[in-house]
Parts: sequence; structure tokens; C-alpha cells
Amino acid sequence: MKNTFRSFLAISTLSFAFISCEDEQELMFLTPEGSFEILTPTSGDEVTLNATTPLNPGLTMSWEDANYGSTPTEITYEVEIDKTGDEFDNPLVLTSTTNTYITITSDVLNSAVFSVGLTPFSQGSIDIRVKSSVGAQSSEVQYSNVINYLVTPYSTELPKLAVPGNHQGWNPPTAPRIASSAFGETDYEGYVWLDGGFKFVAPDASGNFNWGNTDYGDDGSFSGVLVATGETDCTASAGYYRLKADPTTGTWSAAPVSWGIIGAATPTGWGSDTDLIYNPTTKKLEIASIALVPGAFKFRGNNAWSNGFDLGTVNADGYLIDGGDLTFSGAAGNYKVILDLSNPRRYTYELIAL
Repeated sequence: MKNTFRSFLAISTLSFAFISCEDEQELMFLTPEGSFEILTPTSGDEVTLNATTPLNPGLTMSWEDANYGSTPTEITYEVEIDKTGDEFDNPLVLTSTTNTYITITSDVLNSAVFSVGLTPFSQGSIDIRVKSSVGAQSSEVQYSNVINYLVTPYSTELPKLAVPGNHQGWNPPTAPRIASSAFGETDYEGYVWLDGGFKFVAPDASGNFNWGNTDYGDDGSFSGVLVATGETDCTASAGYYRLKADPTTGTWSAAPVSWGIIGAATPTGWGSDTDLIYNPTTKKLEIASIALVPGAFKFRGNNAWSNGFDLGTVNADGYLIDGGDLTFSGAAGNYKVILDLSNPRRYTYELIAL
């Protein structure tokens, strides 16, 4: 009896394997019958994406079932996009699913349309299609119709200029940056250690900073006139500066500044600053050790009030801005102070207990 059972089991296993293999072979040679259509959205629909609502739907799609005949099998769909006019020469797969519908959040769609070449805050057009396939090794694929979708993406990155010069070996890719106040603005600003000649270099279309891009310098009068043709190197003696440049108004400036911490929380109160020292390795301003007590304080430039160098408020995004007072509420003791102005218009500080 035992041998009979084993023989039956072996035959059953072999039969199942044969059927499975046969099914897989059948899937490999399935071919699409007819075509399938995207149902929603319709060609020409549009969306404006917003950084304040990243999880809102950016694209909701549905489409018909692809037809592979009467053989029951699961169909895989890939939603592909490309910039209109690029003819899907290098499509981006937005998502893969076995459903006939998807919802893509605004933040995911925003990143995707940047990848295929759309410009922030400017409406652009992408083409969308759905690719279907079946089987482990994918049968002959089938494509839906193509629709256009108009997208206005956003950017949370501030536009920047590189500042190559004698201070860092005249190398734009590794040069410090200055940033404008918002996308579309040209009021670039930042803090940079300078030492001799320097220039301002704009990014290329891909966001890279290199010689051969548009670059700006002084008009030769050294009176703060910024030009892109016939320019000469700007120049500054060795030191730490608040650097400004505006290609629209054609102006630039470099204001030397030394920073300190002042306030009731510091050893000298509101009477005088304790100076921060520039660290060329970290590009940050530091005090190795200072005794702090609970109380108000702020960062002040050039040991004076009302000179435009006053950082005492943290905004809703967590960055230091002008005006107001900060509060130290930790335990009294020695602390390392770090003021980081190396990320333009994204200024931060740290108080680290020793």
C-alpha cells in the first residue's frame, strides 16, 4: 500500500509540474488582441502642484483592461511618462500595478516631471501611456493610447550662483553658493570667506556650475557694477563677507562682517559680544567653549546695532532671520556655539553642552 501511494504521488507531482510548465509556456506566447484606452484624465487636462500640499493627488488615472484573449491571467500595467515631443525615447515608469487605476501624489509627480525635463513654476506638457504585459517573462507588450497632461511643478530649492575664486582654487563645482530670496528672483545673497579675486557663475540648464556657463564680474570700475560681458574679476581682501549680487539690477557688494553672540545668557550680558571664529574646514563660525546661563541672546555682526547684521529669530522653517531675541533655556554650563551661515538663506545655529 505504501509503494502504491508513493507512485501515485510521484505521478501527480509530475503531472502538476507538466501543467504548470505548459501554463507558463502559454503565457509566454500570449499576444494582445485589440487595444485599450486611457479613460481618465482626458488629453489636455492640467494640474498646478503646490509644495504646501505634497500628499494631494497630482494625477488620478483609469484605463480599460488590456485584452489577451480568453486565457485567464494577471496583467501587469506600467504607467510611463515623457516630456511631450520626446516620443518616449527614454520614458520614466511612474508606477507599476495590476489594477486599472492609480493615484499619484503631488510630491511624487513633481519629482517625476522634473526628471523628464519640466521647469518649476512654468506649465509644461508630459505624454502619458500605459504598457501592459503578462507572464513571468512578459508576453508581447501592449500600449494604450497616449494623452497629454499639463503640469505646473514647484521647487523648494532657492536659485543659486556659485562664487569661485582665489579663496577656493577657481573651481565652480566646489565653490560656495549665494541664493536668491525665491524662485524667479535675482537678489542673490550669502556669506563667503574671500581672499582676492572671484566671480559669480550661473548654473546651466541641468543645474551644474562650470566655466562656460554665464559668469559675472565687475565692469572694471570696482564700484559695485555687475556685468556678464567685458568683465574683470571682483576682488576682496582676506576675510568673511556678506556677499550680494543681482544680475537684473547689475550690482554686487561684499560687506565684511565678524559675528559674535550677545545677551543675558552670555558672560558679558548685553554689554559686549563674545566673538565667533571662522572654521575653514567646516565653513562655520564657532566658539569652542562659552559659559551660558538661561536667558535671552542673539547673534550680532561687527559689534554694533542697526548695521543690518542681527540674527535673533527662528522662522517657521527652522532658519535664523533678522530681528528679535533667541532664548537659551538649558542648564547653566559650558557650551560649544556653532553659527552656520554656509547654506545661503538657510542659516542655523547649535548650542552643544560640553
